[in-house]
Amino acid sequence: MPLSSSDSVAFSVLDLAPIAAGTTPADTFRHSLDLAQQAEQLGYTRFWLSEHHNMASVASSAPVVLIGYIAGGTTTLRVGSGGIMLPNHAPLVVAEQLGTLATLYPGRIDLGLGRAPGSDQVTAQAIRGGRFGTVQDFPRDIQQLQTYFSADNSTSNVRAIPGEGLDIPIWVLGSSTDSAYLAAALGLPYAFASHFAPAQLFAALDIYRQNFRPSAALAAPYVMACVNVVAADTDAEAQWLATSLKQFMLGVIKGKPAQLPPPVESMAPFWEPAQQYAVEQMLAYSFIGGPATLQKGLQRFIEQTQVNEIMAVTNVFAHEARVHSYRVLADVLRRIPRPSSTEPVLS
Repeated sequence: MPLSSSDSVAFSVLDLAPIAAGTTPADTFRHSLDLAQQAEQLGYTRFWLSEHHNMASVASSAPVVLIGYIAGGTTTLRVGSGGIMLPNHAPLVVAEQLGTLATLYPGRIDLGLGRAPGSDQVTAQAIRGGRFGTVQDFPRDIQQLQTYFSADNSTSNVRAIPGEGLDIPIWVLGSSTDSAYLAAALGLPYAFASHFAPAQLFAALDIYRQNFRPSAALAAPYVMACVNVVAADTDAEAQWLATSLKQFMLGVIKGKPAQLPPPVESMAPFWEPAQQYAVEQMLAYSFIGGPATLQKGLQRFIEQTQVNEIMAVTNVFAHEARVHSYRVLADVLRRIPRPSSTEPVLS
């Protein structure tokens, strides 16, 4: 899958399918499709959907279904999983499902794979039933998926139909250094979840690049960093919109995640100093502001990380404001040059 030859860093969307307070999952899905259609027109490269379970605030419990919905409503945008939590699923089922999607929408489907459950442990056990998939199985399961997608598997007793012989890019997703070693060893592109787990970003990128082994999928390291972005016409408006994200993350930290709340004038009544510190640490790689502030922060981040691609997650309360945030971001990223050391090598 060739990348654009643009002089700017590629930019993409991660949609957590947030359910805003006072809305329904049906509203969320309708907004996701509209956002994807707008992103396609704005020049975004890919639109990924996450897998979360047992969360009243997130509607993306079935990313494969949503990928089909979004791909069916767009024409050129790459659509994929950010990610499918592989310990929850048998590799053959994933191969068949993604093979079906890639057959329906050839050349447009990405498979991002994570090793976390995407839920609490009790829910994970309910999802898996008698299947005892664990994070320790993750490397083996990825290799099994690669086998199912391979044309050489045509003589096997177990085949993925459709799926076999299709070019479905596999990405390793991670929030720690463990995933960096694995992506490097397998020669696969690497997406880091710095939007909620910033602490090991630079260590993970160093490990991935230093240990990368070229593969049939990828000739050289390819890194995508996911970050929070809340953009608006002014810094003040963006900071106000971002209070929805901060309230949501505060709920996560307190173990009481709720639907995405409307913005507030001040966060002071909502958190104690220790809670504020925890939220701000989790959201360390958040870019909030008007165009000038956004460009300054993102340009520095891109120069420091040398990433090939930025994936932005924008959780703001009003759908129109969310779409506008991605519009502002696209304009900003087009003005930031690609670091000289990054090359469009993903195939």
